[in-house]
Amino acid sequence: MRFDLTDLRLFLHIVETGSITAGAERSAMALASASARVRGMEDALGIPLLERFRRGVRPTPAGRAVVHHARLVLHQLERMRGELAEYAKGLKGHVRLLSNTAAINEFLPEALAGFLADNPSIDIDLEERPSHAIVEAVAAGLADLGVVADMVDLGGLETRPFRSDRLVVVLPLSHRLAGRDGVAFAELLDEPFVGLSAGSALQDYLNSHATRAGRSLSYRVRVRGPVALCRLVERGVGVGIVPETAALRALDSGGLRVMTLTDPWAPRQLMLCARNFSDLSAHARRLVDSLSENAPAAIGKAV
Repeated sequence: MRFDLTDLRLFLHIVETGSITAGAERSAMALASASARVRGMEDALGIPLLERFRRGVRPTPAGRAVVHHARLVLHQLERMRGELAEYAKGLKGHVRLLSNTAAINEFLPEALAGFLADNPSIDIDLEERPSHAIVEAVAAGLADLGVVADMVDLGGLETRPFRSDRLVVVLPLSHRLAGRDGVAFAELLDEPFVGLSAGSALQDYLNSHATRAGRSLSYRVRVRGPVALCRLVERGVGVGIVPETAALRALDSGGLRVMTLTDPWAPRQLMLCARNFSDLSAHARRLVDSLSENAPAAIGKAV
């Protein structure tokens, strides 16, 4: 049985994405080569590692065992790289970071830009997911670190403060509610919404609150980012809910009303999470220290 590190990384990517095609893309590998490597692994073991379906794959019990050991091997390799990097310049390290919408749009770009500039030997694989999915992935060893809202059940993960965040309502100035100081989410459920694209962690979070109220949000349009969302709201397309920092940036044109969302889940503390910070590779610990430098920031008031 001969599995190399490329095989193990590829197999983890396939399981994480639920697709041989997506796993091959994440591994920067041609689909034919990825399929051949998986078949080679299965032939070496004499048992299937993946169940194949029309819309993807999932690991068999033997495949889950491979995932478990692959994580251990690659984690130890990353720790070795981090420790040896203290002695050898140019040794590349890799950190897998998952983040919710607020952090990935509002706080991480600037924080990561400085870190990556100061640490040219460290690469970061950054992916957006809902907070609950981040917790599950970090707990399962599918990511080194996560940035989540503190209202999610963090289970046994260790946490550190990252930033403070507040969700606010954005309305056109002509909207019937624009003269209010604040509004509850339930009062907006009959409104046409401008939302973020499918797969947005923030939009999934809002959809879940609508479901708990026995309703669903009605979208006029969905866009990729909060700035575009605010521009459409300003022109009267609908209402929206975005992080306060994004809304305040969009106020310059003067056609937008930003209001407090009065629900108790609107103010959120964003947290860094890991299974165990002390067990992280030296590269990941360096990233944690960098991201924690300015935490926590105060939550401001909506205007």
